Amino acid sequence: MQGTFNANEVFQMAIEIEKRGAAFYRAASDCYDDPKIKALLKGLSEMELEHEKEFASLRESMTQGSAYANGYDPDGVAAAYLGSLTSGEVFDRSLVFTGSETVEEVLRKGIEAEKNSIVLYTGLKGVVPDELGRDKVDRIIREEMKHLAVLAERLRSLKG
Repeated sequence: MQGTFNANEVFQMAIEIEKRGAAFYRAASDCYDDPKIKALLKGLSEMELEHEKEFASLRESMTQGSAYANGYDPDGVAAAYLGSLTSGEVFDRSLVFTGSETVEEVLRKGIEAEKNSIVLYTGLKGVVPDELGRDKVDRIIREEMKHLAVLAERLRSLKG
């Protein structure tokens, strides 16, 4: 297992997770005819895309001219490890929506995925040294916590 990650690597993971999140909500929205549900799920997909853009921007601004832009990974071990972490544990790509799922079930799956991403980033924070951008990982965690709160509020509002 990779012993140290730089913030650039963590941001790459965050970007991949956000892409999967957007695809998750897009796929779910395609299974519903109700315009309100479609709009809700498309809105969640857009939020994921906004997070992806924000993380890409943070990654770019952090790594411009930085000695840690690419890290040291001559054998591709870090890249392989990051790929395994983002290969489906958060927003599983194999999820299939039949349309029989309730929107509440979809939101619960989204909440679970957000929780998993927070746990992942919190764990990775411990292996990102201060000088490699640990504070940037904190920002990812805060963003995911905000997203989790939005999802939970939307779930509560659907319950009435």
